[in-house]
Amino acid sequence: MVRQAFAITGLSIRSIPERWAPSLVIVIGLAGVVAVFTALLAMAAGFESTLKSTGRHDVAVILRGGSDAELNSALDRDSSDLIKQEPGIRAGADGKPLASAELMVIAELVRKGDVKSGANITIRGVEPTAFALRPQLKIIAGRTFTPGLRELIVGRGVLAQFQGANVGQVVRMRGSEWTVVGEFTSGDSHESELWTDANVARSTFGRLGSSSVLAALDGGDGLERLKAAIAADPRLSLDVLREDDYFSGQTKQFRLTIGVLAGVVTVIMGLGAVFAALNSMYAAVAARGKEIATLRALGFGGFPVVISVMIEALLLALGGAALGAVMAYLLFNNLSVSTLGLNFKQVVFSFKVTPELVVRGLIIALFIGMLGGFLPALRAARLPVTTSLRES
Repeated sequence: MVRQAFAITGLSIRSIPERWAPSLVIVIGLAGVVAVFTALLAMAAGFESTLKSTGRHDVAVILRGGSDAELNSALDRDSSDLIKQEPGIRAGADGKPLASAELMVIAELVRKGDVKSGANITIRGVEPTAFALRPQLKIIAGRTFTPGLRELIVGRGVLAQFQGANVGQVVRMRGSEWTVVGEFTSGDSHESELWTDANVARSTFGRLGSSSVLAALDGGDGLERLKAAIAADPRLSLDVLREDDYFSGQTKQFRLTIGVLAGVVTVIMGLGAVFAALNSMYAAVAARGKEIATLRALGFGGFPVVISVMIEALLLALGGAALGAVMAYLLFNNLSVSTLGLNFKQVVFSFKVTPELVVRGLIIALFIGMLGGFLPALRAARLPVTTSLRES
């Protein structure tokens, strides 16, 4: 039986070039399914990777109690000062708490290729310790801002998506003018932001306090000590999270939305691909009807025929999956885009076509190929020899 299956499969594969049109339908259909599926999940993977790489495990984000994001949080100056004095926060080289009270404000910049309409952009007002808390942030052009002046440093991601914010240019936002003095890279979501001095941001935008406090934790139990101290202080009602946990949580809704969208699109396109595969494989079986009938008359069993048709369908599905993966990689991998994150914060990120996503696409394509080849294979095996010869 195994020898018969190999023999019939060899004949089937060698005859594919003679049936290139229906075979190409299967390959192209599955390539489209895999490419779209991979691209959607690559977008989610890139967004998640950007936000996850932002957080550190030894740094805490302190927000107003009940806030789910920095843009929803508001702390007054007294609360920020109290937080910095709590136990569990590491001291810097100067002996002062290594913590930064930070303010986030939404402004607008014009996207590249656009003329008038603006898109949301985040301005982050920081204290000098913010740079020590984020050692990955590097100035790659110009210089850092001068405290007390309306100066900005701009993330590399902002320059990739927006216009009018290059080093040396003056940016007008919400009725105020700012001079861009530097460009920075950080490899995370901060590249989607504009940074300035916290006090200048407060006075310019009419804010009295801050959105959050970022603090370095003192030792392995720093988070627990900080939480306990804040909970015991009746003047404070705050949420304390590790920075990496905070940014990981910001991706949850986006991942869920993209996952549902990818599933729906894949099912719809997959159904079309299944019917295309069924039609093509039925045509292939019909075209080989005389050949299959002759083999059956010579004593070949029905099971080897089923195996040969299924292998042909799976090989075509594999070719479609490979083509779709290559298309997704060439068109989307490292493609820089921006999207609205939680609470209208603009996040610039790149698509990530990972090996895991390629494997998922391969599995989906093989499953569709198996469904598309199964019924034609059964028909080829069950059809009486005389009927098959007469149809041929």
